[in-house]
Order: sequence, then structure tokens, then C-alpha cells
Amino acid sequence: MARKSIEERLAQLDAQRKTLQARLTKDERARDTRRKVLLGALVLHRIEDGNEASADYLRDFIQRELPGFLTRETDKVLFDDLIGSDKAAK
Repeated sequence: MARKSIEERLAQLDAQRKTLQARLTKDERARDTRRKVLLGALVLHRIEDGNEASADYLRDFIQRELPGFLTRETDKVLFDDLIGSDKAAK
């Protein structure tokens, strides 16, 4: 059985490293997306079903901050119910 050269072994290890790094990056993106979805679900739940004071606070915060955070018109349309059509048009 022929032994692999050091260069071949290094190349194999580098390929494994790249594969593992890609998997890690994918897992981190998936985790980040899940956190955002869950946080958004919590905020929407509190606005819809929470006590009036916290719902009003969140609604005011979203109406104040979200229009400046969103850059695409298609995104603004998604939140039209929260920020209002007049604010989405700005």
C-alpha cells in the first residue's frame, strides 16, 4: 500500500477543514434565522394578545423604528399593518 505524501495529506485535511467550515457557517446562519423568527413571533404575539400597555409600547416602538430600518419597498409592504400605509410610502 502506497503512503500518501505530506502534500496529499495536507490537501485532504484542507478539504475536510473547508467542508467543516461550510457546515459551521450554514448552522450559524440557520440558528440566526431561527432566533429572528422566534423573536419576531414573540413581538407579534405580544402586540396581538399581550396586555394593552406592553402592546401599545411595542406598537409605538415598531411604528417609530421599523420604517427607517426597512430599505426595500417590498419589505415595507409586509409590515403595512404595523407601520401604516402612509409610513410605508415614505
